[in-house]
Amino acid sequence: MTKVKKEKVDAEEVPAVPEKSYQDLICNLNTIAQPLASRKLSKKLYKCVKKAAKVKNIRRGVKEVQKFINKGEKGIVVMAGDTLPIDVYCHLPVMCEDRNLPYAYIPSKVDLGSSAGSKRPTCVILIKPHDDYQDTYQELLEEVTNLPKPL
Repeated sequence: MTKVKKEKVDAEEVPAVPEKSYQDLICNLNTIAQPLASRKLSKKLYKCVKKAAKVKNIRRGVKEVQKFINKGEKGIVVMAGDTLPIDVYCHLPVMCEDRNLPYAYIPSKVDLGSSAGSKRPTCVILIKPHDDYQDTYQELLEEVTNLPKPL
């Protein structure tokens, strides 16, 4: 009997998945994905989510975000615009508006999940304020609040 050696696969040998551009991601948006964050604002939101995830200061997922919005928690709600079916989270913008919470859509749930440190896509994240990233948070709060709301 011959023994078969399992070869280790280097990261360089695995073909890299080409990163989709902002324009490609916009093609897959829902009809309710308004207000949509610009490319620049999306990058800032991803960075803030990453910082908030490091200090465990985010709420992730529809159930958890909805629960803490109902409890009166403050923060910025970030939703993925490519989530289907939209019935999963179409009630959240109304809840945010009722409680004066700023919210914005970003193009990709995969990117949102990975920026939160997860391997799974995430369709909703609530970024809570924290001292470690307070300047970034305040800047984002102002920008997201000034986005035009849908009619």
